[in-house]
Amino acid sequence: MDDIQVVESKPLLVDRELPGLREAVQQLVIKEHDVETPHGRIHCTMKGMPKGDRPVILTFHDIGLNHKTCWDTLFNHEDMQEIMQHFAVCHVDAPGQHEGANTFSTGYEYPSVDQLSETLPLVLKHFGLKSVIGLGIGAGAYILTRFALDYPTMVEGLVLININPCAEGWMDWAAHKITGWTHAMPDMIITHLFGKEEIHNNHDLIATYRHHILNDMNQFNLHHFVKSYNSRRDLEIERPVPGSNINARTLKCPALLVVGDSSPAVEAVVECNTKLDPTKTTLLKMADCGGLPQVDQPGKLTEAFKYFIQGMGYMPAASMTRLVRSRTASGSSVTSFDGNRSRSHTNEGNRSRSQTNEGNRSRSHTTENQRGRSHTDMSVDGTANSNVDQAVLKSTEVSC
Repeated sequence: MDDIQVVESKPLLVDRELPGLREAVQQLVIKEHDVETPHGRIHCTMKGMPKGDRPVILTFHDIGLNHKTCWDTLFNHEDMQEIMQHFAVCHVDAPGQHEGANTFSTGYEYPSVDQLSETLPLVLKHFGLKSVIGLGIGAGAYILTRFALDYPTMVEGLVLININPCAEGWMDWAAHKITGWTHAMPDMIITHLFGKEEIHNNHDLIATYRHHILNDMNQFNLHHFVKSYNSRRDLEIERPVPGSNINARTLKCPALLVVGDSSPAVEAVVECNTKLDPTKTTLLKMADCGGLPQVDQPGKLTEAFKYFIQGMGYMPAASMTRLVRSRTASGSSVTSFDGNRSRSHTNEGNRSRSQTNEGNRSRSHTTENQRGRSHTDMSVDGTANSNVDQAVLKSTEVSC
C-alpha cells in the first residue's frame, strides 16, 4: 500500500467560525492509497478525516473518466464545501483508470463489474469505515448498486446518476460491434456519456472530454474497463409489493436516482426507478441538463444531495438557498425545485431529536423503518402521507 499526501491549493474558508475553519483546513489534506484486493489494486483518494460513526461519501466514476475528471467540478463547487465539513470523501478509481496508471501486462484478466463491487468491502476495511453514502455515475452507479445489494449494512444511502440496471441487450451489443468497426473507442465513450443534443451543440465540452479520453487515459486499460462494463449482467432487482413479494431483492437503503433530461440514460434510469422500493426512492430529472449533471449543474445537484442527506438524519441545519418542494395532486409525488426551501423542511425544531441531534444521533436510524421515515421526510412527505393505494405506490419524481 502506497500513501501519497497532497495539499490542495484552495483558499481557506475565512468566513467560517473557528470550529468550521478548523474542519475546513482538515479537509484540504488528501491522501492517496493503493488498496490490495484479490481482484487487483484499487486506487483510492481520501479527502478529509472520517468522523466517528458517520458514513463517508464514497464515489465511483463512469467509463472514460477517473475520479478527477468525473467529480472535481462538483466537489470544488462552493455549495459542496458545507457537505465536506460534515463528511470525509473517498474517491475510488477502477483499476488502471487513475492518472499515471501503469499499463496492464499482456494476459491480465480485468475484474468483472461484480468483482469490482466485491473490492469495496476491502476498501472500507482498509480505512476502518463502517458504512458509506455512495455517489456513482454510469458504470460506477451500477457497481455501487451491486455493492449495496450484497452488503446492505455497509451502505446508508445511494445517489445514482445514469444508472442502468439491465445487462447489455443483444441489439446494444451488435450496435457496439458495428460502431467499433467504424468509430474509435473515444467516440463510442462520448456517445455513452453525452446525448445527441450535447454532441451536436456543445462542441467545447465534447472536445474537452474527447481530449481527456485520448490523452489522459491509458487506452489499453480503458478498453478493459469498457469491456467489463459492457459485459455486466442484470441487477435482478424487483420492486416489493405489500402483501405479495415483500421480500423481493431490492435496495434496502434510501436512493436518489439522477438523470439529465437530454441524457442518453433517461430510459434506463426510469426503468431502474420502477424496480426500487417507492418509499425509499426519489427520481430527480434535471431540466436543461445533459449526460453529466455534476458538470452541467453542480449547484442544483449539490442542493439535491443536501436534501437527501438531511432525509437520512444528517446536517439538519444545512443552508438551503436554491430549491423548494411543492406537492402536486398527482398519484406520484412530482416535485419542482425553485426559490427558497420551505420552513417545514428546514426548521430544526420541527424535526425529532433522534434525527437532528448529530452529536447524540443513534445508530438505530439505520434500521429499515427509520430509513423509510427519513427518506419520506426528504421526499416531500414521500408516499407515506399519500392516499394512493399501498399496492400501487409510485416513487417520488422530482424535476428541477
